[in-house]
Amino acid sequence: MIPLLAPIFKGEWAVYGETLACAPQPPAGAVQVAELIARPELLAALLQQHARHRRVRRPDLRPVASAWSMHYLNALLPPVAAAASLLQHEFPMAPERAWISFEDGAVPQRFHITHEGHARPGTDTAARYAVLLFEHLGPLFAQLTRLTRIAPKILWGNAARYLEPVLQQGLLLSGHAPSIAKDLDHLLHQPRWGCADNPLFAVQRKVVRMQSARRHRSRCTGSAVFITCCPKRATAVRVRWRRSSARRGTAPKQTAAPCVFCG
Repeated sequence: MIPLLAPIFKGEWAVYGETLACAPQPPAGAVQVAELIARPELLAALLQQHARHRRVRRPDLRPVASAWSMHYLNALLPPVAAAASLLQHEFPMAPERAWISFEDGAVPQRFHITHEGHARPGTDTAARYAVLLFEHLGPLFAQLTRLTRIAPKILWGNAARYLEPVLQQGLLLSGHAPSIAKDLDHLLHQPRWGCADNPLFAVQRKVVRMQSARRHRSRCTGSAVFITCCPKRATAVRVRWRRSSARRGTAPKQTAAPCVFCG
């Protein structure tokens, strides 16, 4: 873990801080984020690998793209957003300055940077988050949309789903620091980002808790494989559901179960 993050990610939270590493060189096998964006065949191959990992055989890759993006965001946003809001520190997350390594099945595991960036005390939300959102995530989401036809609002909804608990936890840790409250409001509750629409903003739907899953801003892709915020929990739900189908003597179908977000 980057030492700067150690005071935030302690104990059981340490795993979330360990998804960002800093070293003079990225490790062998790590892929530059700029390559993911510039080479659609590379990103498509990763999605196909992830589909095989999840045993998805349908040609529609939208559920795969959504699940893959959640793994990606789960690795990216906790350390980067915690630093930006709690520490007023900006890590260098522009696509050409960040690399990513993968676990089996093309599951995003860890991001790699070659220097720790810069402290940005007193700067506003836009100054600390613009590169992350509009240079890193924006082009990546656009490429995922071109490859799979997944709606951008699904991807930005996934991003909001991971940003919100990080910022809420930051509020608790900081004793409700006004700067973090301002970040939360700017990122998730304001419809405009300067002169443009804020892609993270949408009308808040009724919150329904189900093993920490939440009914959130956007409708999901409707696949029973990916029905919670957490990809690991989604896998567990899928396994339980498949076993239930087997007990009833019916063949499991990946689209048969309703989504907890869609109802």
